[in-house]
Amino acid sequence: MTTLQSATELAAASQPYPNDSAEYRQARTRLLAEEIELRRHIERVAAQRRALPPGGEAGPYQFKDENGQTVQLADMFGPHDTLITYFWMFGPQRERPCPMCTALLGPLDATTRDLTQRVAVAVIGRSPVERQLAFARERGWRNLKFYASVGDDFARDYRGLAPDGSEWPAMDVWVKRDGVVRHFWASEMGDTQDPGQDPRGAPDPMPLWNLLDLTPGGRGTDWYPKLDYPASAA
Repeated sequence: MTTLQSATELAAASQPYPNDSAEYRQARTRLLAEEIELRRHIERVAAQRRALPPGGEAGPYQFKDENGQTVQLADMFGPHDTLITYFWMFGPQRERPCPMCTALLGPLDATTRDLTQRVAVAVIGRSPVERQLAFARERGWRNLKFYASVGDDFARDYRGLAPDGSEWPAMDVWVKRDGVVRHFWASEMGDTQDPGQDPRGAPDPMPLWNLLDLTPGGRGTDWYPKLDYPASAA
């Protein structure tokens, strides 16, 4: 096992930026040591995630693909043995999709060209595929594959649909071994948040929040992404 240099020692080797005050540099060095420890903790958690035993076998859920064909989860893998699905809040009762889901899918669309070199990616919604695609084209998304769930069994079973009919976002990872699809991991964000927080993953998959976390104002407490902004806000 590799012996790691202490985070404090690594942080102390970082050089100051122009005109740093001694107070700032000391505080920044202490923070850098914490960031190094956080990075290492994220790596340890990722290793635990990779070591999960096989999850439950997926049911015979049906979906409609972009060609109107009926498919199952196994068909979404393509040449890969791993599939990432995102269930977004765009059911038929919604005039427009969830702004938060949209803020996640925008960057994911760009990243999908890289992701699909290693894994398959699919976006699942309760609205017809044609409706999902129309919004995707409106946003300029070109890489994501969309599917419509047939019935609500999948959404209910994998925490995308609440008992009262409201929708939740749900990110899941699936694996296929010898033709059998099993659930590998889910975000399980619902009702796990700490007081004063919105549900969030660890690490958070949204670049929006990660970048705001780097700023003095952070995420704030009363701002959320929107589907459109006034021109003056750009």
